[in-house]
Amino acid sequence: MNRRPDGTPLVHTRPARIALAALVLAATGALTVTFVSGGGRGTADAATSLDQFVPIEKVPPNVRVPQPAAGASTGRFTVDCGTNGNGKFSPDNPVAQPGIRNGAEHVHDFVGNLAITANSSNADLDASGTTCRNGDKSSYFWPVVRIDKSVRNDDQVRQALAQTQPMVVCPSVGKRLRAVPTGARGTVDRLLADLDRQQAAANQRMTASRGRIDAAFNREVTDALRARRAATIRQISTTVTAAGGNQPGLVSLVECDVSYDDMHARMPAGAHRASVTAAQAANPRIQCPTVRDKLPGVPAGALAEVNRNLDELDRQLSEANERLVTSRGQGGPAFVDNAILGPLRAKRIAVLDRIAIAIGRQAARPQGLDAFATCTLDQAPGTPGNAPTTAAPTTAAAPTTAAVLPDPQGPDLELPGNTGGIVRPAQVLIEYRGNPVSRVVPMPKFLRALTGDAKPTSRGPANARATWTCSGFADRLADKYPICPAGSQVQRVHDFPGCWDGRNIDSDNHRNHVAFADRATGACPQGFRAIPQLRITVGYDIPRDVQLKGQYALDSFPEENHNPFSDHNDFVNVNSAQTMQRIATCINKGKNCS
Repeated sequence: MNRRPDGTPLVHTRPARIALAALVLAATGALTVTFVSGGGRGTADAATSLDQFVPIEKVPPNVRVPQPAAGASTGRFTVDCGTNGNGKFSPDNPVAQPGIRNGAEHVHDFVGNLAITANSSNADLDASGTTCRNGDKSSYFWPVVRIDKSVRNDDQVRQALAQTQPMVVCPSVGKRLRAVPTGARGTVDRLLADLDRQQAAANQRMTASRGRIDAAFNREVTDALRARRAATIRQISTTVTAAGGNQPGLVSLVECDVSYDDMHARMPAGAHRASVTAAQAANPRIQCPTVRDKLPGVPAGALAEVNRNLDELDRQLSEANERLVTSRGQGGPAFVDNAILGPLRAKRIAVLDRIAIAIGRQAARPQGLDAFATCTLDQAPGTPGNAPTTAAPTTAAAPTTAAVLPDPQGPDLELPGNTGGIVRPAQVLIEYRGNPVSRVVPMPKFLRALTGDAKPTSRGPANARATWTCSGFADRLADKYPICPAGSQVQRVHDFPGCWDGRNIDSDNHRNHVAFADRATGACPQGFRAIPQLRITVGYDIPRDVQLKGQYALDSFPEENHNPFSDHNDFVNVNSAQTMQRIATCINKGKNCS
């Protein structure tokens, strides 16, 4: 029998944190792909342990630090962005799933950039305020940790999975386009319809996985879809450019994901705690009608002006959402209407009128744009999927959207399956570090980076990383939740890739433009340059009895069921060029700076 560190038997009525691979096995009687935390070794194993907690003393030292060679950059630059004291929580995934609302299906802590949402443009991020003391507008975010002392019913999870149809969810391209020249509009509409057909075909293939998880099959479907989408999206960009327009940044919209969020809808009401009421929608956001996908073809002479005004609409929305965060608790019940929504509508009317005038100088003036001026405080359920962005031919199968996922609700910002009180970090250390064998070059502004993998069960563990430890045990990282000695903090250590391809700020899978250095030597792969390597250490004061009872866990996607190996972290660099040069210089000179 498995036992806790205090010697008491481990029974199934405790708040179990069981990897979903075991649940799939129990639900279906057969398992195509199983996964057990493997310490970042990229391995899979059918013998998933029921115990996802481990005393840190039982984790052998496993952190290797390469010795600096001649020419190494040994400095360190730290940034103080606070511990999310302003309470910016969000289920968006701005790096991995741009444009998809509630894409994470779990709640993140955000520090740094105050405006960022799934829809933020680079210009929005650059215009934002920040929680960082040195003015760094970068966005740093990670899943929250919760304490939940209620007994978790894993039968409900098994039953929900058995009825769940996995869905392919893709970012909307039409809603993110810049102005499309008149001569390219017809071709672009046809290509957007092609994207819809590709997604629908992928979803048709996914019906073979109903009620089960097959990571190899998921990769096969999404890899094939990525290749087709990449070709179509390149064609959209080429078509627009040939007609005199400009469509940068579309590579960020190539990657699609397999979603199991239908499990949320299948969970019984009791799985989402009774304390949650619709009237307590937490973390509301301003939602405005999209305009980019509503415009006709734009005459060549009006492209620049229309794009400036579309960017202004985006900036106004980001500014309003930032104001919503920073003004929380101010005024009475009408504060948001009078101080945020009313002024925003007036600004949008003016900008929409300028767009209509710019187009009307050289073509038929578009009518009715003012219908897109009114924004709302969005507290209603949303759908993380995207409907077709243009009217597809009748022969095209529209992509099926995933199940409706509610916004985080109640005082604990709960989502189905992610319940309990959020543990605020006691400490967040953000540091940029050097390379053991070479100098670093400044990372480019707006670089996106991921570390870890939020879905090692449904995607496979190749990108997952062990992150868990305790203060005082920096020589070891666990892929399970640590049980720390008295007086020691629970910590998560997130190391980001420290090598860059020298060209791109993003890639079609959000990973290929950056790379991790060699673990043994610290050298970057051929063709990559060393950049300031970001490390984020998040520390928590979690009562030891909570640790011993297995009552704390990570927010996760439903198929992960709080798997500790699904820990991850995301980053967008919005440091100014001058600040990033200062960071690189400090590191290259071997200094400690802040």
